[in-house]
Amino acid sequence: MSTEAEYTHGHHESVLGLHAWRTAKNSAGYLLPYLKPNMTMLDIGCGPGTITTDFAAILTQGHVTGLEMPSSNVFDKARAHAASRGVTNVSFVAGDALALPFPDATFDVVHAHQVLQHVGDPVRMLKEMRRVAKPGGLVAAREADMDGLVWYPEVEGLKEWQEGYISVTRANGGQPRAGRRLHAWAEEAGFPKENIVLSVGAWCFCTPEDRAYWSGLWADLTVSSHFAVSAKKHGICDEERLQRLAAAWQKWGAKEDDWFALMSGEMIARV
Repeated sequence: MSTEAEYTHGHHESVLGLHAWRTAKNSAGYLLPYLKPNMTMLDIGCGPGTITTDFAAILTQGHVTGLEMPSSNVFDKARAHAASRGVTNVSFVAGDALALPFPDATFDVVHAHQVLQHVGDPVRMLKEMRRVAKPGGLVAAREADMDGLVWYPEVEGLKEWQEGYISVTRANGGQPRAGRRLHAWAEEAGFPKENIVLSVGAWCFCTPEDRAYWSGLWADLTVSSHFAVSAKKHGICDEERLQRLAAAWQKWGAKEDDWFALMSGEMIARV
């Protein structure tokens, strides 16, 4: 990932918990039908490596490279996760998504999940993804749209949290409505319109276990992660407000009939 924009979440344990929950099935299902066992792949913003390792388990005759920002503390976790699953055709390296440390035409697939929204120049990142993809290869991205949050029941404070999250992400140089912009960014990066396939995916939290996980995670992230540091720095939230917004998540999570969905835009662009 790039260091030009400030990563809103940081790498607090609550954030790593969110990242570790992600799998290729629940976060990159749109891409799976395109994968072949002998492909090589670059996974940008790999975090603790759960999606990356899933890809490597599919590309049994190929290789997957996971890339994270140099300042990240996740490399040991990612390597340990791959080792725990016995997956050996995967490696993890440090690098900048805006200046990828690879030659032109290196990978069959270049993938990023929830990364473009956090870099200062998503078009430049897509140009880099296109550069390191082989001719005929695929560039794939999935990005949330923070207006695409739907929950039940209404709980005082959650709408305020959503608006605060959007404001903090923008103040950090990110784009909280990235999901709806993928195709426009891709065309600006040089992909022909006819080479772009779009879809929409969603996470849904409706079981008691999922609801407890999701509410607890965001309550913790709101007050303990780099989000809280950024919110205070930019004058968007003080500690009292952050605590109140975290309490709103806890209140929602305590409901017996609560339900939450988050929409993401998905794109596959052929080079």
